[in-house]
Amino acid sequence: MQSLLHAAAAPLSIPSPGWSGFDIPLPWGILRIHAYALCILLGIVVGLWLTAVRWKRRGAPEGSLWDIAIWAIPLGIIGGRLYHVFSSPDAYFGPGFDGTGDLSLIPQVWRGGLGIWGAVVLGAVGAWIGCHRLGLKLTSFLDAAAPGLLLAQAIGRWGNWFNQELFGGPTTLPWGLQIDPASPNFPAGMPADTLFHPTFLYESLWNLAGVAILLLLDRRFHFRRGRLFWLYAMYYTLGRVWIEALRIDDAEQITLFGISTRLNVWTSIFVFLAALILFVLLGIRAAKTADSVYLAGHGPERDVTTLTGHNPDSSVSDSGSRGNLPEKNSDLTHPSAPSDADGNTPSDTAPEAAQQPAGRTGEDGSESGPDAGRTT
Repeated sequence: MQSLLHAAAAPLSIPSPGWSGFDIPLPWGILRIHAYALCILLGIVVGLWLTAVRWKRRGAPEGSLWDIAIWAIPLGIIGGRLYHVFSSPDAYFGPGFDGTGDLSLIPQVWRGGLGIWGAVVLGAVGAWIGCHRLGLKLTSFLDAAAPGLLLAQAIGRWGNWFNQELFGGPTTLPWGLQIDPASPNFPAGMPADTLFHPTFLYESLWNLAGVAILLLLDRRFHFRRGRLFWLYAMYYTLGRVWIEALRIDDAEQITLFGISTRLNVWTSIFVFLAALILFVLLGIRAAKTADSVYLAGHGPERDVTTLTGHNPDSSVSDSGSRGNLPEKNSDLTHPSAPSDADGNTPSDTAPEAAQQPAGRTGEDGSESGPDAGRTT
């Protein structure tokens, strides 16, 4: 009966590709281009594009994204690989770390295996380095990058399809995934026509829906101070728990509270709870003013102060307001100085006006400065 169900579902099933890359002949040998790597690179490019659009709209300086990405991307890849190695250690260190594994497999990223949380943690460290060098806030960058990060994950997951890896358990659903019985990832002892849950597709669709949700929520609520990033973490881990539970590949098992399950499941649960707490706390302490992308002492305001020796806001008296100040194009004269019949200031006031510093108006005048920290 089960064989009949498999046969009926097979015409509607998802085939695995027979192609996983191509070779480029070189004078010194063959360069292998893996489809898995192409998916990762395409995800990075598209994710950077979305991040660039959002980062620019938040008032970030031109070109700063690339100065941050040059740190974040390499460290993110290293972190993702290290997390995968230690969450699925048998192939690298042997069962129970008995030394029978192959350590040379660790740098072979093209064979598959990048753990998202390692990539996020070390990638965030790289982003912090880039932001700190530029005088920008890491939280502002993470908020701008959150939808792009989820979009990159949605695209990168298709690399698992090309590698025929990280699929779920057997299923009779019409969208079951075919796996080549000759593949080293095909579970031993199962019939050759067995279909499996396409967890790569589940996660890709979940992530794409998440991109739309994050963009809509951000447009409505204008999340700042890292709150959109923590919302991303909550959304992703919520999906990752049930998707990870479907997988049957080898993974480190952890027992907590009497429950044994995959390390990635526990990681997702704890990250979700931590992200929820931080999201709520940041919401309670949310600033009432617009959040600048610049760190204190950096950005356009710093440049004006450095050039003029004058703080743009310090010239407004405690008893006055900016709304009562003269227009920027008004004459550099005392606002209360009398005028003659022709509208000219008497000559005895001219020396006083001439002595006013450039860019100031009267005793309590104001210097115009750029609108730093403007958000959209």
